[in-house]
Amino acid sequence: MICSEPSELQELVRQLHRQASPWLPAGQGSRLHWGPPVLPAPGEEQPLVVSTSRLDRVIEHCVGDFTVTVQAGMPLAQLQAELSRQNQWLAIDTPWGSDATSATDGNQGSIGGLVARGLAGGLRQRYLGVRDQLIGIGVLRADGTAARAGGKVVKNVAGYDLMRLFTGSWGSLGLITELTLRTFPRPPQRRGLLLQGDLSALESLRRQALAAGLLPQRLDWWSPALADGQPALLLSLVSVSAEAIVDQLTQHCQAAERAGLRAERLDPEQLQALESAGRGNAGSPGPEGQWLLQLGVLPARGAELLADPALRGLRLSLAAGAGQGIAWAAAQEVPNHRVEQLRRRCEALGGFLTVLQQPDNSGLPAWGDSPSRPLIEAIKREFDPLQQLARGRLPGVNPQPGTRV
Repeated sequence: MICSEPSELQELVRQLHRQASPWLPAGQGSRLHWGPPVLPAPGEEQPLVVSTSRLDRVIEHCVGDFTVTVQAGMPLAQLQAELSRQNQWLAIDTPWGSDATSATDGNQGSIGGLVARGLAGGLRQRYLGVRDQLIGIGVLRADGTAARAGGKVVKNVAGYDLMRLFTGSWGSLGLITELTLRTFPRPPQRRGLLLQGDLSALESLRRQALAAGLLPQRLDWWSPALADGQPALLLSLVSVSAEAIVDQLTQHCQAAERAGLRAERLDPEQLQALESAGRGNAGSPGPEGQWLLQLGVLPARGAELLADPALRGLRLSLAAGAGQGIAWAAAQEVPNHRVEQLRRRCEALGGFLTVLQQPDNSGLPAWGDSPSRPLIEAIKREFDPLQQLARGRLPGVNPQPGTRV
């Protein structure tokens, strides 16, 4: 991994372009094994990785405007700690396998890496996804040309919308160097509820919670494997008023009692502990030999997914209002054919399945071909005409042609 100084980074990228050398953009490098394998240069065993880990400063924090501009290599944990000094935060889930409570957890990765993967968790319920938090971006194109889009205020429409294009691009279009994001005030009051029992009753309460006067901050489906044998809903509420939260929780508890569901009220510490459990084994992005899946379905079909036998043995946390989540299991707990079955089921329910990690020699494609594959490949040619960046890792293009998805 090359960790270039900021002043030398642009010249390094230009040199790689002149040599037509393939390389992989990266942040902290904590999750390079997620997704399809990146092809190295001919004669090399590993791809050349160019890291932004030394681009790790806050450039500007406009406290009154609720925006922050940072270099892309800044660790997410460090950025959240900086914002907390002004009682603000980024309303973005920490990646699976990391500890949201630690200001020094390197496993959270960099803010640039988070944007490049584009994965959103349960906080999307209230705050939308990662790309919706972006209002400005700076990148280095494959030839070393610096480009910028957006600005430093929320209502800014200047330039091309590179923010949405680069969010979820997995390093295939360029190297993200700088980001401007919106921030939010830290909620002063926060409480939660864990609901377990009959799946149809939980689905009814899910609809009720999404239509309630106090919108959930988080409403996550938990599979039986994650919730001690029974499906569950994890609900969190935030407000400036403790009374408003108590009143809303009381209504949900009464509805749960009428439906025969078990309801457990959660104080902030208990809620935080369960949210951590929904991110896997905090402190490690996970051994490379286990299953780690990103999946989604239409939000109204989430209960059907939880009832499907293909999910057996998989721990799943799925945002109930957005229909996207993460599932994981040890290699020996889930055979290959069941992951293929689950992929087909997700597609039948209006969604998708992406394999982030898989056991050695499983050979499943990380993602299938998008209906927009010709457009995706055309954009790739425009941004990376020499096909240098993240070879073999282009979202929406099956890296294993001919493999049945």
